Amino acid sequence: MKYVLSPVSLGKYSLLIPTMPVDHIRYDLLAQAALRGVVHTVLADVAKKGLPGEHHFKITFNTTAPGVKVSDRMREQYPQAMTVVLQHQFWDLVVTDDGFEVGLSFGGVPERITVPFDALTAFFDPAVQFGLQFETMETKAEDDAETAVKNEEPAPGKPEALPEPEPVPDHAPGGAEVVRLDRFRKK
Repeated sequence: MKYVLSPVSLGKYSLLIPTMPVDHIRYDLLAQAALRGVVHTVLADVAKKGLPGEHHFKITFNTTAPGVKVSDRMREQYPQAMTVVLQHQFWDLVVTDDGFEVGLSFGGVPERITVPFDALTAFFDPAVQFGLQFETMETKAEDDAETAVKNEEPAPGKPEALPEPEPVPDHAPGGAEVVRLDRFRKK
């Protein structure tokens, strides 16, 4: 990989700090879209044929994302994120290119929700310990803005300490394999 050296002035000292090249192709976004496509394909198959074997899904989504439709009661109870389980008590699953709609029972009250694929934050099939984690498009925009601010030249004076990276487990509890897209995101 080719790195570019950027000069950074620290008072009377200057440093050359390697910076990552700009990803004009945006592989991170392509990977997100491809993995959301996996969820689309699986849900479309279930809508046509039903759940095979012991498969069932836990789907987490951002309730504030554009296009999410949940009742006021559910939005009040889950103001940021919500996880639904598609297993025994769901009906009328409809999958479109952009998302899915499904009927579910919450505390004995039937409701219909609409979830765009861009609102998904996680998908997990406990029957086979398969899971995916996603960034919502809002999170991606915030991360890009933070990266732009971090890449600006610091003011002369005391250099800022770099934060320690958080360890990221390769496997979720219970042995599930989770694909973490952070590995592929430009820093």
